[in-house]
Amino acid sequence: MSSSLAGSPHPYIPATEADRARMLERVGVTDLDALFADLPADLRDPAIELPPALTEPELIALLQERAATNAAPTRPSFLGAGAYRRSIPAIASHLTSRSEFVTAYTPYQPEISQGTLQSGFEFQSVVCELTGMDVANVGLYDVASATAEACLLAVRVTKRRAVALLEPIHPGTAEVVSTYARGAGLRVDSIATADAVSDEHACLVVQQPDFLGTIVDLEPLANVAHDRGALMVAVADPFALGMLKAPGDAGADIVTGEGRDLAGAPAFGGPSLGLFAAGLPYMRQMPGRIVGRTNELHGPEGGEGEPRTGYVLTLQAREQFIRRERATSNVSTAQALIALSFTIAVQALGPRGLRESAELCYQRAHDAARRIASLPGFDVPERGPWFQEFLVRGPIPASELAVRLSERGITAGFDVSDRAEPEAHNALMFCVTEATPDAHVDTLIEALTSIGDEA
Repeated sequence: MSSSLAGSPHPYIPATEADRARMLERVGVTDLDALFADLPADLRDPAIELPPALTEPELIALLQERAATNAAPTRPSFLGAGAYRRSIPAIASHLTSRSEFVTAYTPYQPEISQGTLQSGFEFQSVVCELTGMDVANVGLYDVASATAEACLLAVRVTKRRAVALLEPIHPGTAEVVSTYARGAGLRVDSIATADAVSDEHACLVVQQPDFLGTIVDLEPLANVAHDRGALMVAVADPFALGMLKAPGDAGADIVTGEGRDLAGAPAFGGPSLGLFAAGLPYMRQMPGRIVGRTNELHGPEGGEGEPRTGYVLTLQAREQFIRRERATSNVSTAQALIALSFTIAVQALGPRGLRESAELCYQRAHDAARRIASLPGFDVPERGPWFQEFLVRGPIPASELAVRLSERGITAGFDVSDRAEPEAHNALMFCVTEATPDAHVDTLIEALTSIGDEA
């Protein structure tokens, strides 16, 4: 803060008139109008038409009225494609609403951040159990950036300059990987089979389940990648891992995933929580932060009493603020609040509860698919075993089918008709989860029956 503010009547305003005058003189202009002269005149100070001010009760009433027009929470929706509505134990939102958590931030000072560090350690432990991996970090921004970081890790380890993405993979993830790769001067190859992996590829990236919903057998893919000297990156749905084999047990070297859906509602796509876990040989190359747990050498108060458990951030050389030239990532604040909610939800469910929830999701989705397949004019193409998403072809083009359903108050599945896979031709990808009400499925069946009759 400028020393000239000492006598200012407004000590928290960052620049006084005298400060502004000195800055303008240094820049070489006489006034602010000259500073912004290059901007079009109509953009410099446009008139803003604002309604008259409201009282606080009037404003609250207006916001409630606007919020009531949002039909997303109650409208039947069968969208998936990377964002899923789950049945989250109520304890997750209850605990994360406590004031000490809602402002969660990276714990730079472990001596006063033991609670935050402990929750991070427990989050890492949960991720390791789900993925079957040795070590996890405290979370990245989302699954796409986590997968891109996994590719960069593989490049550092193998010294190779290309990565392979096995289709079908989420297009958003593929785009983010390509963006990271472009900045690093890497080549990204989209491949249809693992046989296309060569000795130029640092890793093979496989989504589980894949983008079109099919459950993938990871083990043979990992074997192919390893035979060619590449790492295998599994982009796994942590909820589906409640009933599927852990990627680490199938040979994956790195596992990424999206944790947002087990933390709360999709919330228009964000904020997200990227999961990142790897085998022990790659720990020092991992991005982000890792929380460690240790014990005091001596007890408190001069050595009397039992040594206490302590939590600290470890291996911080990977970050940009220490040994910057060796940093593997510039990730700063982890998604601490979402990670905490994810941890509470998974621990509240427990291994048995998570498996039962995943199985319920699987059964409800397959029941809905069978009902749709039985309707005249509708078809559910098979791509092998699948989890919660399935393709639907109707008697009319996919885009038109989505519009017809929207006119009936239903958000249809994701339009995949422009994809290269033959079974996706003219298809919508529907998603049914354990949180999809039976009444919504009934409404969908009635709507599809009506559309089929009209066709």
